[in-house]
Amino acid sequence: MIAAACRRLSQTVARASRSTRPTAARMSPRAVAGAGDPSPARRKRAKREHVELKVEHASDVASTPPSKPTKNGRRVSTSAVASPPPAFAPPSDWRETLAIIKRMRAVGGAPVDTMGCEKISEDVAEDARGRRFVVLVSAMLSSQTKDPITHAATARLVAHGCTPENIAATSEEVLDELITPVGFHARKAQYLKRAAKMCVDEHGGDIPPTVEALMALPGVGPKMAYLVMNVGWGVAAGICVDVHVHRIAERLGWVPSVATGENGSPKKNRTPEDTRVALEGWLPREEWVEINPLLVGHGQLTCTPRAPKCAECELSGGGGGDGKGAALCPSAFSWNGSETESGKKAAREEKE
Repeated sequence: MIAAACRRLSQTVARASRSTRPTAARMSPRAVAGAGDPSPARRKRAKREHVELKVEHASDVASTPPSKPTKNGRRVSTSAVASPPPAFAPPSDWRETLAIIKRMRAVGGAPVDTMGCEKISEDVAEDARGRRFVVLVSAMLSSQTKDPITHAATARLVAHGCTPENIAATSEEVLDELITPVGFHARKAQYLKRAAKMCVDEHGGDIPPTVEALMALPGVGPKMAYLVMNVGWGVAAGICVDVHVHRIAERLGWVPSVATGENGSPKKNRTPEDTRVALEGWLPREEWVEINPLLVGHGQLTCTPRAPKCAECELSGGGGGDGKGAALCPSAFSWNGSETESGKKAAREEKE
């Protein structure tokens, strides 16, 4: 009996082993293909051997020009950045032009000659530090204001006590009354008080000694900063470009006909900063300080915003300004009320 039981058990085990053995019919084609190779790692290597990798070196990419789309059979540039403009060359006769302006301006007579920031007298303050602050105040008041009005307002502040400590302690209402009728007097009263406090708190009662620090003061832009550096500190840090310098430089052809941005693309309108950069690119540094009062006075007396007096200007040609002969000014007798500056812009300039 025992022997019969053992035979049945062995038969059952044999049948079970036959049922679990994989057959070609049951296996997938992928399993059949890999049945002879029991190593998974070897199968992966076999697959990789059939993959061809193409590596493109940086040098190959750099040397291959990118394909460009075509339009009507012509190549079209895909560059997004314009080429930088060529370096500006001033007119070859600029020295002669400048010498004539100096000769014309030698007689004086312009408001800037007696009431500009450069003409602030030594007795407005006890020392150089105090005088520098008066120069800063006068420059801050001068924006959008004629020289006589700025000069009178500065004199009232000097009588009141034009020191950083006193201005910082004075109310905005009182400052506003003292400087009226300068342009934007209410806002400038706020700027004066805040700037005076910064001079006391951050600069020991003196004005900032650099262009960047001056422009950190409220109400002080590049034009004022360079003017204060030139007059207050006696440092030719840059050219002070106001509306007169800006206008006359364009009329004389001392700046490019078209201003460009940092990426080389043309700008719609030229700014005084564009003019400053262009002038500093070729005008000798020894002329940087004097060029402002020279051109400001020339603009106040002769080369006015509207209806410039070309017949009285020696740059218009013919020596006596009669319009005959070769003119050094390319804009002589060409103003018709609609040149680079519009009528409204010219009207605004007449206020300064």
